Amino acid sequence: MVLPDGKEEVVVKLKEGDVIAVPVGAVSWWFNDGDTDLIIVFLGETSKALIPGKFTYFFLTGAIGVIGGFSTDLTSKIYGLEKDEVEKLTRSQTGVLIIKLDKTQPMPEPQLNNTKKLVYNIDGAEPENAVEKAGLVKTLTEKDFGFIEDVGLSLIRVKLEPNAIKAPSYPVSPTVELIYIARGSGKIEIVDFNGKSVLSTRVEAGDLVVVPQFFVVAEIAGEEGLESYSIVTTTKPLFQDLAGKASIWSIFSSTLQQVALNVDSDFQKLFISKIEESTNLIPPST
Repeated sequence: MVLPDGKEEVVVKLKEGDVIAVPVGAVSWWFNDGDTDLIIVFLGETSKALIPGKFTYFFLTGAIGVIGGFSTDLTSKIYGLEKDEVEKLTRSQTGVLIIKLDKTQPMPEPQLNNTKKLVYNIDGAEPENAVEKAGLVKTLTEKDFGFIEDVGLSLIRVKLEPNAIKAPSYPVSPTVELIYIARGSGKIEIVDFNGKSVLSTRVEAGDLVVVPQFFVVAEIAGEEGLESYSIVTTTKPLFQDLAGKASIWSIFSSTLQQVALNVDSDFQKLFISKIEESTNLIPPST
């Protein structure tokens, strides 16, 4: 990349599970020097894009590169080139988005120091919540990875074991959540702030789910487990769980619980005892 106002090309090494923040205005190129497919998932906040919902970007070179759009006369003058040299500059690269290089073509080598500073491997990070036979949750914020603050987002990794459940939760602050299913399959249920089910569907690797502000979402893993990565549009994500000993229910008084649920004290005691025995990551029933 060349970062906004950058004075040098920054080259980093990437591997599976790596997260890299690409700030608005950065110019980037991506190269696969391995012998397997490289899959890159671009997630970001696009409400201020030219077309909201789509990334706004352009290419410097290639068949739709911007330097090829200017007149030959102008390009000749700004670069000091002859007409045939301008033609070579703007028309030699016929590729558009992805081009195949010869194996003998040398490319810039990754810089170890910049890789440590600009890349974070979330797959190998210590989770803040892990439950045996259920799964784990890791939230990546500027506290762990300062560079992510530049893009104004946070990332949440959820890994569920087969048939495990991540209990419903909702954002405390106004934020949109974008959930990408990376591995496995299962089900996602979403309820809006009027208590209406707005989504109950099967998901699998490659699916993308949008959770609007203040909607409540739960994830249920299938037979092969479920792993997702969520982008949230805040640098300080805070979610409240509806189940488990750390849930909102465990904070309310017993009297309030009885009134709100319209139940007697015996049922309230049963309800809170079940909550105190559970977590927001639920193993499959035995």
